[in-house]
Amino acid sequence: MISRPTERDIPAIVALNNMFAPEGKTLLRTPQFVEEHLADYLVLRDENSRVVGCVALDEYSPSLVELVGLAVHPSVRGRGYGIMLIEEIADLARRRGYDEMFATSFSEAIFESCGFLKEKLDEFPEKVLRYTRIDRTEVEMSEKHCFSRVLRQTSQPAG
Repeated sequence: MISRPTERDIPAIVALNNMFAPEGKTLLRTPQFVEEHLADYLVLRDENSRVVGCVALDEYSPSLVELVGLAVHPSVRGRGYGIMLIEEIADLARRRGYDEMFATSFSEAIFESCGFLKEKLDEFPEKVLRYTRIDRTEVEMSEKHCFSRVLRQTSQPAG
């Protein structure tokens, strides 16, 4: 079941996210970061209410948001939970009024299956600027790809 996390979930989110940081699949997150962004997370719980998946939004502007921290515990992989988390966070982003969402990932297949298009990272200078300050390796990615998905069509002036 996908739901909003509570403060009690912070240690589980941090542990799950950071499980994949050594491989460069996620950025290290601190409990403070997760607490400050708790309203931007969704979690997937197993039958025992244990957090086995997570994903979050990271705003760049009122129209642009990044999907970050997508993680699914290895014990439940292969069940489509990553796609479910992506679709739920895209729905949350749409409800919040974002026009576009982007993500960086090693996995082309999952994002393309969710309607994302492969982009050049240069299309998102906001990401390059922010992560040059935070973690240079995030923008010096050779195997990671950048993807974007339009959430809402902006109206174009007639002409």
